[in-house]
Amino acid sequence: MKIIKTGDFNRAFRQIPADIKRLYTIQERRFQDNWHDSRLHIKKNRELALAFSFRVTRRYRVFFYFQNEQTAVFFEIDHRKDVYR
Repeated sequence: MKIIKTGDFNRAFRQIPADIKRLYTIQERRFQDNWHDSRLHIKKNRELALAFSFRVTRRYRVFFYFQNEQTAVFFEIDHRKDVYR
């Protein structure tokens, strides 16, 4: 799976703690290998019709959508209390 990261995603990623960045890297590899991996806890977003999210930790989420069958666009990463605003 190819991953495209938006500018908004990259800006948000720079602001998260280093330990969360390390865990994100693990989850990103899992996503690339098999986006159906149950350890990602992927959920469809209720607010945004075509968006999904997966867990980095219990508190941090990555939001994405599929551009096509082989490409996902990551557009947000943040603490779950802030990401739904």
